Amino acid sequence: MPIDRDFRSLSPTAQAELRRVAVNMVLGGTSRVEVACAVGVNRRFVGEWLHAYERGGDAALSGGRRGRRPGEQKALNVRQEAMIRRMIASKCPDQLQLPFALWTREAVGQIIARKTGISLSLTAIGTYLAAWGFTPQKPIRRATERNEVAIKAWLDTDYPKIAKRAKKQGAEIHWADETGVSNQANYGRSFAPQGETPVIPRPAARFTQSMISSVTNLGTLRFMIYDGALNTRIFLNFLRRLVKDAGRKLFVIVDNLRVHHAKIVMAWVAENADRIELFFLPPYAPERNPDEYLNNDVKQGLGRRSTPMDKATMKAGLRSHMRCLQRRPDKVRAFFQAPDVRYAA
Repeated sequence: MPIDRDFRSLSPTAQAELRRVAVNMVLGGTSRVEVACAVGVNRRFVGEWLHAYERGGDAALSGGRRGRRPGEQKALNVRQEAMIRRMIASKCPDQLQLPFALWTREAVGQIIARKTGISLSLTAIGTYLAAWGFTPQKPIRRATERNEVAIKAWLDTDYPKIAKRAKKQGAEIHWADETGVSNQANYGRSFAPQGETPVIPRPAARFTQSMISSVTNLGTLRFMIYDGALNTRIFLNFLRRLVKDAGRKLFVIVDNLRVHHAKIVMAWVAENADRIELFFLPPYAPERNPDEYLNNDVKQGLGRRSTPMDKATMKAGLRSHMRCLQRRPDKVRAFFQAPDVRYAA
């Protein structure tokens, strides 16, 4: 007598047990039709179970994972997925005439709809992004005037020539840059209960401190603290201090700040060509200067110190941090291991 049962509604464990019962009944001499009626399935399934048992034994009757297999019934095909991944990785949304500055799930959904005609939920978009290995990240800002061809030429041709000349002349290569710290900036993060933003007490008055520094891939660090904005007098003072005790010729690489190109600066460099030469990075390529990583370390380090209540305290903290770094050439050398500046190591 057939059993009134929906086999598909049973748990995987119960289904596996009924498959074993059905196979044993057939092996014991019961016809497949009778077994199918007893178990509550079509006779075709009994035959399939029997063949599976003959190929893989009792383990073959346990059944596989239920539901869709990976990749089955996905809204986007392989070609479409590859196209969307490539667009997100290579372009910003506004470059594709989307009303977004960043790739949010909404922005991704719009580009998918535009290019494929398929509308996806935010949940589905998040699933795709995770499967592609895309994670939310803080973007790096870069100037639209940036010249990638010039930067490639610097990496492939210009800097190798400088390094070769420095080796031939026994010169030391310094990478220099300016930075400033402020008592109003939050350079780090602080743990706190969820939903309770930590509060840092500090004076309302804003005060800042400026610094120029240089680093070498051998771990040498030189710095000079000054007030206000950089001008030719301050920059020349720093260069004079650099060459004073160097003991050999210096090749100093800086960015394209107007002060660095000033006539009075270039005239002094020309007069002291036996002791120093200036070289300039491509415009808008700060990430190619190892001294930028020193600047970041300074700001993060000061952010971990107690909040300065006046400019004198902040200046003392900055000087203390820099002198500590001077005693750690290994850490200075580590700045040259970042991917963007490893060429200078």
